[in-house]
Amino acid sequence: MTADPGPAGLLVHSMGTELAEPDWSPLTDREVSTVLAGYPLTGGSDGSQAAVTWRSPRPMSAAALVRRGGSTVFVKRHDPRVRTAAQLTAEHAFAARLRAGGLPVPAVLRPAAGGTSVTRDGYVYEVHETAPGADLYRDAVSWSPFTSLGHARAAGAALARLHRAAAGFGRPARPMAVLTSSCAVITAPDPIAEVARLATARPGLARSLAGRDWQRDLTRHLLPAIGRAAPLLAALPPRWGHGDWHPSNLTWTDGTPGAQVAAVFDFGLANRTYAAHDLAVALERSTISWLSLPASGRAEADLDAAGALLDGYESVRPLGRTEAAALAEVLPVAHLEYALSEVEYFADVVASADDTELAYDGYLTGHAQWFTGPEGSALLDHLRRRAGRRR
Repeated sequence: MTADPGPAGLLVHSMGTELAEPDWSPLTDREVSTVLAGYPLTGGSDGSQAAVTWRSPRPMSAAALVRRGGSTVFVKRHDPRVRTAAQLTAEHAFAARLRAGGLPVPAVLRPAAGGTSVTRDGYVYEVHETAPGADLYRDAVSWSPFTSLGHARAAGAALARLHRAAAGFGRPARPMAVLTSSCAVITAPDPIAEVARLATARPGLARSLAGRDWQRDLTRHLLPAIGRAAPLLAALPPRWGHGDWHPSNLTWTDGTPGAQVAAVFDFGLANRTYAAHDLAVALERSTISWLSLPASGRAEADLDAAGALLDGYESVRPLGRTEAAALAEVLPVAHLEYALSEVEYFADVVASADDTELAYDGYLTGHAQWFTGPEGSALLDHLRRRAGRRR
């Protein structure tokens, strides 16, 4: 992406490879000045104006780097239909636990009035320290690969350190909501009944699924993989994970192919799932060329990148036999709950019919179908062979 054109011309990432008009208005200098007036920042307690220095191209919220006085911070604005203050409290508690455990996570700043977020004019704001290191992937679209095997290996090792730091964090799982990840459906005794229950509890999800034969689609395309994954997950201890492990949620020690991870951020999809599920999400986010699937009907799996990520992970936290076996079986459905929540987001929050169709047909069912084809089967067989080499 070229230099920031300012609020009037800002474009953000879309569901594909093209840039698009944002669904959420960009943060302005006046807006962030008002929000940050309630924070005890260096050089800014006198109410001095803040200035936006960079705006995030990610599409599902408005976020920016902001300079005020002697401080630069990261400010993010949410529509409460997407994130409430209570939901942010859970994310921030997990991030604080990881930070206390030695993981390089930017601190969540606390307003003078208390809490970890601010609600103003119908929106919810959170403010973070800036992440140290080089933000090498900040303009990369979703599902972009690592640019080197060294980065994949370093990211795998960092995820393992996160899982070790997360051990013992006992907060209950977050309930399913818009743009959240979980294992609620794939671990339910009756996954179809669980989706029906969620739709009853969430009118927006019910509206987004209305008119679709989702029971048939899930039964055909997702239930077989769920049937293989669920018994293995049931034998594993649940633990909190990142939920959205991909290159642009990490910063790096330098710009070389051998750089290490300098910091970890964006815990918006963090939840109590399983280490194998979180690792599967990491593979799904960065080792499959999903962006080529709509145009060509094909997506390639980078087995070398997958191997490097797993090698890095196991250099810190070796997988047990059941975890390694579960990884291959959960991978085809690791996206299920988030995909459902994304369907709800596009259908009921931003009312985008085209993106709703893409989220349902291309993501929810389309990704699951890909794993039954030659490229997806090759990746799963690769993971199964790797798991089978264990004692």
